[in-house]
Amino acid sequence: MSQDDLLLDSEQAAPKVAGSRSRLGLVVTGVLAGSLVTLYAVSAPFVAPALRKVCLPFVPATPAQLDNVLAALRGRSGTLVDIGSGDGRIVIAAAKRGFQASGFELNPWLVWYSRCKAWREGVRRSTSFHISDLWKVSFAQYSNVVIFGVPEMMERLELKLETELPSTAKVVACRFPFPTWVPERTAGKGIDTVWVYDAKAFKSQNGVTRTAKQDTPTLSS
Repeated sequence: MSQDDLLLDSEQAAPKVAGSRSRLGLVVTGVLAGSLVTLYAVSAPFVAPALRKVCLPFVPATPAQLDNVLAALRGRSGTLVDIGSGDGRIVIAAAKRGFQASGFELNPWLVWYSRCKAWREGVRRSTSFHISDLWKVSFAQYSNVVIFGVPEMMERLELKLETELPSTAKVVACRFPFPTWVPERTAGKGIDTVWVYDAKAFKSQNGVTRTAKQDTPTLSS
């Protein structure tokens, strides 16, 4: 083969190599873009709550915490709500014990996972999971409330639950107690501790306290 033939072959091959590289670049770009979109879709629901002033980070309940919550609710029945329901384990366990249980959670991925898990566990009809901000929901219909809160939100949540809950309700707080309510009992130790509150007691307690504060006269100089 002459030198001219070799030159001609190399000139013909060059566009093919360039085209292959171009197609490879498009594939790599597409894969990278798809990966970034997927990463954003998965991480955004976890990151977005952290940008709020007060957020409920997802920390799964330990087996001991779950047992303590169920023990605190022994003898109770009716409706139950888990505020910040995470992966749905409290709601599902409560439904298995006869409660009509609901969960409210900001993270849509956790809500979808919870719904799927409830279906697999055979309690789909006695559970419901909602993508919602707890401050935009009324809890007036619930006779049992479970909350895995953070200290920054507990005082505000006290006021909300005092206003909305019926006097027959029970509230079970996990990890952190409410700042002014007096629990009727506690269960567990350390991070597994739960505090049980009676709505009739805290409505009476803080109703009197808040009225007293409002009626306290101010001294003028």
